[in-house]
Amino acid sequence: MHSQLILAVILCLLKTIYSYKPVIILHGILDNPEALSKLKIFIENAHVGTNVTFLNMYNDAESFTPMWRQVNHFGSRMGALMNTSRDGVHLICFSQGGLICRGVLNTLPYHNVDSFISLSAPQMGQYGDSDYLHFFFPHYVKENIYKFFYSRYGQYFSVANYWNDPHNNMLYRKYSDYLAVLNNESLKVKAQAQAWRKNFLRLKNLILIGGPDDGVITPWQSSQFGFYDEKEKVVPMREQKVYIKDIFGLRTLDKRGAIHTYTVSGVEHTTWHKNLTVFDNCIEKWLT
Repeated sequence: MHSQLILAVILCLLKTIYSYKPVIILHGILDNPEALSKLKIFIENAHVGTNVTFLNMYNDAESFTPMWRQVNHFGSRMGALMNTSRDGVHLICFSQGGLICRGVLNTLPYHNVDSFISLSAPQMGQYGDSDYLHFFFPHYVKENIYKFFYSRYGQYFSVANYWNDPHNNMLYRKYSDYLAVLNNESLKVKAQAQAWRKNFLRLKNLILIGGPDDGVITPWQSSQFGFYDEKEKVVPMREQKVYIKDIFGLRTLDKRGAIHTYTVSGVEHTTWHKNLTVFDNCIEKWLT
């Protein structure tokens, strides 16, 4: 009887340990998996036995590779991992990685993602000066870099693929090879809107994390699908055209109660994945 009780306890513990879905982590621009190693430690400490996988591709300077090329390669790797995880997986995608993951979710018809945690990612684009922008494009500031980004050659850089200049919307729609296509705003590429919407809606939870002290994502509300209008006034998610028209399923997810937003002050962009408070309050509960 005593041995049977011990066996039952052991089986119960094993079930608890192995009940967590695998977690796939994708880094951001000018970043690499090693930089996000603390996040892996947080997950493994909170949910012992969780299988955590970093996607070790397009690291550092290679992260400037055009977005669709990255989506295709990351999507292939993610798809293979999903095929081995019958009960589903979770995604934690940081910064530019969050936009890449969104492209994967739109284009992967068989994905089984439970929680997509978008960690300070420019989901509605970027329009702001930053250190990396000045370093790699020293002759430009946000007001004039559209002249390069919105060109055939400019679109060879990932950040140009989601540069969203509110003062040059028609050029954005004409030249943006990625974000304008995802949002079905492109003048030259017709998105597979219905198929992509169906794929995106396979999500069970969309977690949007950002904050006013980020210092890189501009406006910071882009991390929660808000963005500037032509007067640089921030228009929140529920007033955006992509939401109102439900182009890729954002409104449907919201009505389902599947969108969860977290606004955290005092966190700089490069420290989101190192912040235990952010993990405890915004991420941990979505990884079960």
